Amino acid sequence: MKRVTKRIIAGLGAFSPVLAATAAFAGQPTAWQLNFQEPATRIMEEIIWFERYTLAFIVPVTFLVLALLLWCLIRYRESVNKTPSRTSHNTLIEVIWTVGPVIALIFIAVPSFQLLTAQYTPEEEPGLTVKATGVQWYWDYEYQDEEPLTFSSFRLVDEDREATGKQDTARYPRLLAVDNELVVPVNTTVRVLVTGSDVIHAFAVPSFGIKADAVPGRINETWFKAEREGIFYGQCSELCGKDHAFMPIAVRVVSQEQYNTWRAAAQNDLGEANKALLAAVDGKQLNVADAGN
Repeated sequence: MKRVTKRIIAGLGAFSPVLAATAAFAGQPTAWQLNFQEPATRIMEEIIWFERYTLAFIVPVTFLVLALLLWCLIRYRESVNKTPSRTSHNTLIEVIWTVGPVIALIFIAVPSFQLLTAQYTPEEEPGLTVKATGVQWYWDYEYQDEEPLTFSSFRLVDEDREATGKQDTARYPRLLAVDNELVVPVNTTVRVLVTGSDVIHAFAVPSFGIKADAVPGRINETWFKAEREGIFYGQCSELCGKDHAFMPIAVRVVSQEQYNTWRAAAQNDLGEANKALLAAVDGKQLNVADAGN
C-alpha cells in the first residue's frame, strides 16, 4: 500500500504545475485549492492514497445510480408505459443490490482499518514529546524532556512582523503565521499530547495528517514524523469562541543539528533562539534558490 502511495504522489507531482509552483510553501493552503496540501508525513501520503482509492468506488456508483434513474424516468414514463408493472419482487435484482454493496464496502473497509491502525501506531518510540494546550485563543507548548521548555504561540500581527523578521507574507501568511513556532527535528517521531485549558479546541496540521481534540481535563495523543524540512501551518479545528478563526498552529521542521542548537539557546532566551534559527533556515533556503537561478 505504501509503495503504491508513493507512486501515486509522484504521478500527481508530474501532472500538477500548480503544486510544483507552490512547493516552497507547501505547508499552507493555496488559492482555489481543491485537493489536499502536499504531504509531509507518510500518514498523510496514505490519507491521500485512500481518498483517491475511495473515489474509484464513489464515482462509478454515482454514475450508475444516475443512469438507473434516467433509465427509469425515460423507459417507464407514463406516455409509453400505460400499464404499470405489478412485479412485487425480483430475486436476482435483490441478490445483486445486496451482494454488490457488501463487496464494495469490504474493499473500502480493509484499507480503512489499516490506515486507522497506522494513525494510532507510531512506527518507533517517540524521540520527542510535546504537550499542546489550547487556550482562548492561542496555544501553549511544553517540551517534556530533561529540561522542560514552555512557551505560548500567538497569531502574528502585522505590527510585529518587522521585529520578528517575518515580513515575507508568502512564507508567513496573514492569519496563519505565529510569533513562536513549534520547532521539531526532521525524521523524528514526535508525540503530541493535546488538551484544553478552558473550552474544547482541536490541534490540526493538514500536511501531517493529524487532528486531535483538545478537551479540558483530558489528554488526547497523536503523533507525526515529518520527512522534510519546512514550516507547516494548521488551525484550531473546533469552534471555540469569537476568535476561533485567529488561533493558528505553525510547526517548523528543521535538521537535527539546527534543532539541537535552537533547543539549547531557547532554554535561556526563546526570542533570540528563534531569531537565530530564522536566520539560519531562511539563509539556507535563499542560497538554494540562488543556486537554482
